[in-house]
Amino acid sequence: MSDGQPFQLGTIGALSLSVVSSVSIVICNKALISTLGFTFATTLTSWHLLVTFCSLHVALWMKLFEHKPFDPRAVMGFGILNGTSIGLLNLSLGFNSVGFYQMTKLAIIPCTVLLETLFFRKKFSRNIQFSLCVLLLGVGIATVTDLQLNVVGSVLSLLAVLTTCVAQIMTNTIQKKFKVSSTQLLYQSCPYQAITLFITGPFVDGLLTNQNVFAFKYTPQVLGFIVLSCLISVSVNFSTFLVIGKTSPVTYQVLGHLKTCLVLAFGYVLLHDPFSWRNVLGILIAVVGMVLYSYYCSLEGPQKVSEAAAVQLAQGKESESDPLLGVENGGSLLTDGVAKGPGWNRNKDLQA
Repeated sequence: MSDGQPFQLGTIGALSLSVVSSVSIVICNKALISTLGFTFATTLTSWHLLVTFCSLHVALWMKLFEHKPFDPRAVMGFGILNGTSIGLLNLSLGFNSVGFYQMTKLAIIPCTVLLETLFFRKKFSRNIQFSLCVLLLGVGIATVTDLQLNVVGSVLSLLAVLTTCVAQIMTNTIQKKFKVSSTQLLYQSCPYQAITLFITGPFVDGLLTNQNVFAFKYTPQVLGFIVLSCLISVSVNFSTFLVIGKTSPVTYQVLGHLKTCLVLAFGYVLLHDPFSWRNVLGILIAVVGMVLYSYYCSLEGPQKVSEAAAVQLAQGKESESDPLLGVENGGSLLTDGVAKGPGWNRNKDLQA
């Protein structure tokens, strides 16, 4: 029990930090966009990532974590993909109705489950699938209002879903494959994400708003909210990588829908946003789905750990019984006495 306890507490802490920071930044950005008229979301995200990188660089200088370089091509590809997925989600919102955009976000969970099943042979029990269906039904009732389809918007939504799913799966896979922490991965990928959005951000925002981010009138109030949003984003970005690394991409998406429900509730209480019986019913159903998902995960978790341990034990016995196989496996990972990890093009998990 004592061996598993730190991980459990760490996971709960990561989930709590993700919820608090994400809800806080949504409320801050809503005031910035709706009240103060700063509608340049993609460019703002690039500033978030730049501030996050600078904060992590200071933390590295203070020796709060250790820099651990690994495959630069994997880092660059992952960073650019992450930045691209953010830009595509913003474009999807701009070219689609709010209802269709919410459906796009709901599609991320089934797409992630499908990709992990096909490429990683990961199995999701019927109980987990049932709880996810209940969750998606509840969030759909609470958030989806209208469904207006168009070709450009549909293509952008499809690309946004695929890139988001792959990026989140890679977040989990890279941390496990290269034995890096969430902080180490975020520190190395942040510059690529920031550069991608910094270059494309003004173009994307100009396309969506017909305004120039550099011609906007930056009052002290606007600057204050931008600084606050950037500071909160450090916690958001850190907790995102932490949660996906400690749990799974699907669990992170479940957590994301919890945030959506909390934002709706806070919007009604604090900002007096309109609230209907559909919102209440949808949130209640979604909460039931989240509780079921957490319950079934807690039941199946120990079983999966014991199965994984049994597989590792069996593989260990196999390698001991065949010395030639052990030499061949060891030789493939050693060149001139230096251990080398798998390359970008040879890593099946990262190509998913």
